[in-house]
Amino acid sequence: LWRLGYSARLLKTNHFRTAASNTSFPAVWMLLAQHSGRIPGLFVVVKKTTFSTMPETVEDKTNPELYLPHPGVRGMTLLDREAFKRTVVVPALKVKKEIVHKVLKSLKQSVLQRPGLKRVVEVPEDEDRRFVILDPQKVPEFSLGESEQQVLKELSVHPEVCKYQLELTYENFKSEEILRAVLPEGQEVTSGFSRVGHIAHLNLRDHQLPYRHLIGQVIMDKNPGITCVVNKTSIIDSTYRNFEMEVLAGENNLVTKVKENNIAYELDFSKVYWNPRLSTEHGRIAELLRAGDVLFDVFAGIGPFAIPAAKRRCRVFANDLNPASYTWLLHNCKLNKVDTKVKAFNMDGRDFLRGPVREELGKELPLLKEEQKTAFHVVMNLPALAVEFLDVFRHLLVGEPCSPAALPTVHCYGFSKHSNPARDIQERAEAVLGTSLAGRCSTFLVRNVAPNKEMLCLSFQIPADVLYKRPCPEEAKPASKRLCTSQDSSEE
Repeated sequence: LWRLGYSARLLKTNHFRTAASNTSFPAVWMLLAQHSGRIPGLFVVVKKTTFSTMPETVEDKTNPELYLPHPGVRGMTLLDREAFKRTVVVPALKVKKEIVHKVLKSLKQSVLQRPGLKRVVEVPEDEDRRFVILDPQKVPEFSLGESEQQVLKELSVHPEVCKYQLELTYENFKSEEILRAVLPEGQEVTSGFSRVGHIAHLNLRDHQLPYRHLIGQVIMDKNPGITCVVNKTSIIDSTYRNFEMEVLAGENNLVTKVKENNIAYELDFSKVYWNPRLSTEHGRIAELLRAGDVLFDVFAGIGPFAIPAAKRRCRVFANDLNPASYTWLLHNCKLNKVDTKVKAFNMDGRDFLRGPVREELGKELPLLKEEQKTAFHVVMNLPALAVEFLDVFRHLLVGEPCSPAALPTVHCYGFSKHSNPARDIQERAEAVLGTSLAGRCSTFLVRNVAPNKEMLCLSFQIPADVLYKRPCPEEAKPASKRLCTSQDSSEE
């Protein structure tokens, strides 16, 4: 008997799940309006006993396009907002206005919960009554369950369910719903974007390009504060890390303001690199730093690593090859009042490492005492090429190695399409450095860039035998000749 009862319950559960997956209402209700004003409508009272036999009721329940925009918008390339209008039928109750609040509270599981749509509307011919709009997913056959009917009975409300003709307009649909209705069936719909201040940045696929201006306008309409929509038209240039873009909608103003981790930045999005998806990583690195530490930012951009470090009272040396990035780096340092703590450079990354970085390390490391806690960090955020720059650290300094605890820590970023990306980036770094990092490094997964493409951060202390070249053995020679020159070491 127990098994029979269990089987019956399991059958009932599976039947419910199957029915739920086949019905249109879960998907349908995701397609209801996001914003609405006054809801016009016409009510028809229908007796409960007739619902199950009415063809239009069955059709309404199973029609997957019930709450989609008008089908005539398919293929539209020039936005016509009026074309999105359509009327759908939803269930409702007629109740006295003085008990509307009680009905909403008692039937909260069955009442319409869609943001932007009114749950209570006026009855045109009856000032003393209101219509309460119900959720068609919870009242699929325009019929309330026994528990709901009992609640209405206690409130002296007649349990007859009305059919309300609800007019939906362009304003009532979400951007994804609109684009899914416009683009060819079966094609991927892109409604996501990166927001950079007032700019929405899209990466459209080829099949979406004929609709790009419509897509841009829809994104701008549905996202308050967005006044410019752009689409990337080329890959990121490996030299300056910027890319060509086309303005799809709105003003042609690409100078914008952003706020990340409570720090404000200003930039020209068309000339510098900025990725809002890296905010967590910028914050993670900042948390590793302590007051008095030294940060060398080799590919600094406009300062998302450098400025937070300076805010934490670190000494910062920040460099970027892009003249525009260098200009905005200086601007943002002043904006955040850390310009006295950041030394900025406009150099090639290799020249920066062989110049200011080597000079500062050569000066600071020999002076460190065992009890001093100063840490040196080198950030190399150029994922496409940074690993190739690691060879600069080979014999960058000349002399006796400093305390192992004082050896600089490198945070090197890279992309990997390997099945084991952590092992891949470590092996590539080892090949360039000429030594093993086994047990001496850690790998952090930053983000998934594309299918089968990861961005990672490899962190390690530079081994002493890599960073230092020992002095030449001829002790009798003058000091200037006895030590191998920095230039020689870099060439080797």
